[in-house]
Amino acid sequence: MAKLTFGRQKRRMNYDLLRHVLTWAVEILAVCAIAFVLVWYFGLRVSMIGDSMRPQLNNGDVTLVNRLVYDMAQPKRGDIIAFCPKGDKNTHYYIKRVVGLPGETLEVREGVLWIDGKEIKERYEATTIKELGYLKEPITLGENEYFVLGDDRKNSEDSRHQGVGNVSRSEIVGKVWFVVSGEDFGFLR
Repeated sequence: MAKLTFGRQKRRMNYDLLRHVLTWAVEILAVCAIAFVLVWYFGLRVSMIGDSMRPQLNNGDVTLVNRLVYDMAQPKRGDIIAFCPKGDKNTHYYIKRVVGLPGETLEVREGVLWIDGKEIKERYEATTIKELGYLKEPITLGENEYFVLGDDRKNSEDSRHQGVGNVSRSEIVGKVWFVVSGEDFGFLR
């Protein structure tokens, strides 16, 4: 009788151990899956190259990009985005601010941006536009096209230049939302 009871207890201990190990395995897999999703959609690291976004971002700042946000909404004026100019995946990501939205007509008058005949009051610090590039004449954006500028407009290669031009929706990787290195560590405004 003692052998029979001991055998049951041993099987019960083995079953409890197996159940405990499987519970841990499932929990570890769930945590890994959640971490992967968070990093994939919210943690793309993009380095700021140059001073075109000063004072918001500085050369060498490492940022995080939210790749999911524009699957649910469209980019808005004032958003800071990461994109591949001309869809070229072999170049570094550019980081610029959206100033023009699809269907809008942009022009510059005395260094100030006007959209659809109205002066734009920018809520962030940006320099005046001196180098016009493509903005020498009014530009009307097509469907799914965005016009982007750096905040430091005298040091920015942006939509005014041939190498960038209007940014199509398919070129936008996501919204820059957090600075992980540099003196401005934290959320972007």
